[in-house]
Amino acid sequence: MTRRLLALLLLCCIAATGWAQQPDASGARVAVGSKSFTESVVLGEIAAGLGRQSGTAVRHRRQLGGTRIVWRALLGGEIDAYPEYTGTLAQELLRMPGADLDALRAELARRGIRMTAPLGFDNSYALGMRAAHAQELGIRGIADLRDHPTLRFGFGNEFMQRADGWPGLRAAYRLPQDANGLDHDLAYRGLASGAIDVTDLYRTDAEIPYYDIAVLEDGRGHFPSYQAVFLYREDLAERAPEWVAALEGLAGRLDAETMRRLNARVKLDREAESAVAADWLGIDAPQAAGRWPRLWQRTREHLALVGISLGLALLVALPLGVLAARRPRLGQGVLTFTGLLQTLPSLAVFVFMIPLFGIGAWPAIAALFLYSLLPIVRNTHAGLTGIPRDLRETAAAIGLRPTTRLWRIELPLALRTILAGIKTAAVINVGTATLGALIGAGGYGQSILAGIRLDDIGLILEGAVPAALLALAAQGAFELVERALTPRGLRLAARR
Repeated sequence: MTRRLLALLLLCCIAATGWAQQPDASGARVAVGSKSFTESVVLGEIAAGLGRQSGTAVRHRRQLGGTRIVWRALLGGEIDAYPEYTGTLAQELLRMPGADLDALRAELARRGIRMTAPLGFDNSYALGMRAAHAQELGIRGIADLRDHPTLRFGFGNEFMQRADGWPGLRAAYRLPQDANGLDHDLAYRGLASGAIDVTDLYRTDAEIPYYDIAVLEDGRGHFPSYQAVFLYREDLAERAPEWVAALEGLAGRLDAETMRRLNARVKLDREAESAVAADWLGIDAPQAAGRWPRLWQRTREHLALVGISLGLALLVALPLGVLAARRPRLGQGVLTFTGLLQTLPSLAVFVFMIPLFGIGAWPAIAALFLYSLLPIVRNTHAGLTGIPRDLRETAAAIGLRPTTRLWRIELPLALRTILAGIKTAAVINVGTATLGALIGAGGYGQSILAGIRLDDIGLILEGAVPAALLALAAQGAFELVERALTPRGLRLAARR
C-alpha cells in the first residue's frame, strides 16, 4: 500500500517533469529578457519584434524580476539580451560611478557582454509628490523635504536597496525620514490615495501626468544619467547577426516623449505590450493567446512546479521522517534543520537558487522542494512515534524483522498522519509557487504579477482564483488517495 503511494507520486513527478521540459513552441534560437516593470517589457517586445523583422525567432522572457536577476540571467546564458540603463550599470552592476560609455563598454567586454548605443531617451530616477500637496507645503526640490520630517516615504523595493537609490539619496540630502519598501506600481496608487506622501519615479512613467505628480528637483545631481541601451552576449553577433544589427539600429530612435507615450498605451489604455511595440515598429502584431489557452498554459506550468517539487520532497522527506522516528537524537537535528528551512523568506530562497540552477522552473522547484520537507518529515515522525507501544512490541515479539514491521504495520498505521503532511505541503506549494514568476518560472504568478503591474484586477484574478481552486483540488485528491490506500479495517476503526 505504501509502495503504491510512492509509485503514484513518483509517476506524477516524472509526468510533471515531462511537462516542464516541453520545447519552446516558437522554435526560438535566442531569448530577450525584461524586468518586471512596463517600460522594460515594452522594450523587450520591441526587441522581439525586431527579431521577426530580421527573420530571427526570438523568445521574450518577460518580467523576470529585478536588475540582479536579469543581469545574472544574461551572464549565465539563460537570456541573450535585455534592456538596461547606463546609470544602473555604472552605479549598481559594475560599481563604476561616473564612468562614461567607453569605460562601461570596456568593462562589459571583459565579461563577454556588449552594449548598444543609447536608444535616445534618459529615464533617470526622481522623487515625486502629488502636485497639490507639494504646492501646499512649498516643496520644489528634494532638499526641501528635509524641513518636513513627518512626510511618509514609500519607495520601490529595488530603490530601497540600490547604491543609487534611497541609502545614497538619504545621505546626500541628510533626510531625516524613514522609508518603507513596496512594489513600484503599487506606490502610485498609494500616492494617489494619500497613504504615502513621496515615492520614487522613472521619468518616462505614464503615471506622472495621469496622477498629476510633481517631479522634485535633484539640486545636488545625485541621480546619474540613465540612458536606455540593450545589453547582449558577445557570441550573439555570430548566432544571430541580423538581430544584433537590428538592436544596434535602434540607437537614437526612441526619445523620452515617445517612450512615455508607449508606456501610457500599456498602463493607461490597457493595450498589450506586443501590440504597442508592433505598432511602433510598423509590423503586424503577433496573435495573442486567448484567455483559455493562456490559462491552460499557466496551469500546466504551475502543476509542473508543484508536482516535481512535491514528488522529490516525498522521496527525501519520508526516509528522513522514518530516520527521525527510529533515531530520536538524530531525529531532533533533522526536525530542527527542516524547521529552519521553513523560516527562510520564500523569495530569498528562490533567489538563492539562481546561481545553482539559473532562472526558470528549476530554481523555483528547488525552493519549493525545501519548503515541502518540514510538513512531510514532521508528520511522518509524528505518525510513527504515535503508534501505541504495545502494537510495536507485539510485532517485535512475533519475530517480524524491522523492515517488515515498517512496511506492513507501522507505515499503514501512520498513513493518515503522513498524508495529512503531504496535503499540507501540496497546499503550501500551490500558493508559494506563484512567486516563481519573479524568476521566470511561469505559473499562475505570471498573471498575478502582470495584473499588479498593469493595475488589472481581471489579470490578478486570472492567477489567484485558479491557484486557490488548485489548492482545493490537491487537498481533495489526497483525500481520495487516503481513502483508496487505507485498509478497510482501519477505516471502520476510525469511524468508531
